[in-house]
Amino acid sequence: MAQAGRICALALEAVRGIIAPGISTKDIERFAHDLIREKGGRSAFLGYRGYPASICASVNDQVVHGIPSERKLREGDIISVDLGVDYDGFYGDAARTFAVGRISEDAQKLMRVTEESLELGIGKAVAGGRLSDISHAIQSHVETSGLSVVRSFVGHGIGRSLHEEPQVPNFGPPGKGPRLLRGMALAIEPMVNAGTWKVRVLEDGWTAVTEDGSLSAHYEHTVIVDEGRPVVLTRLS
Repeated sequence: MAQAGRICALALEAVRGIIAPGISTKDIERFAHDLIREKGGRSAFLGYRGYPASICASVNDQVVHGIPSERKLREGDIISVDLGVDYDGFYGDAARTFAVGRISEDAQKLMRVTEESLELGIGKAVAGGRLSDISHAIQSHVETSGLSVVRSFVGHGIGRSLHEEPQVPNFGPPGKGPRLLRGMALAIEPMVNAGTWKVRVLEDGWTAVTEDGSLSAHYEHTVIVDEGRPVVLTRLS
């Protein structure tokens, strides 16, 4: 899992370097797909439940599961790139939102708060706590900042499969749910909207967008629960 997570991190960092106005989301997918293979991994998304691409590329009001296409990024866009890696039967999963050139202050705030909420959630992934401690930490920070947490999609367990139990919601009261045990592997992934938390899925059956057309951001790490300090497998440093 550590190697799968490292490949996820390397791929997202490399993607960061090519994000620019004029590049298509399909170009980004090809680049990430080739890098994952070069590092000895396999895309965990391609073919998963029929998904037709190696990454999810969600632009602006697209929340998650955006299918890469010939759509070209424009100055001021934001794009969330979500990818998973299978390395020798073990999985990693990670996502980041990137700015395309100069973006608005509102978009900057959305990205900053979403990433901060992920870090706060990770901080609660310690042995002896409860699963919903993670959820509550994320929701509290997001809503205090005047933004909203998506309810329709949640984080998940991960290991020998891409999606395992338990589900990891990004909302809820603290002190509820399963006790966190050392060695549990979780994909923690807040999806945060600038407007309403409500989303709808487009006719392609995959792409989820905000119901009101507001911007959305998505950050994710694969995390191992440990004593005192969680281990983040999808971070380079």
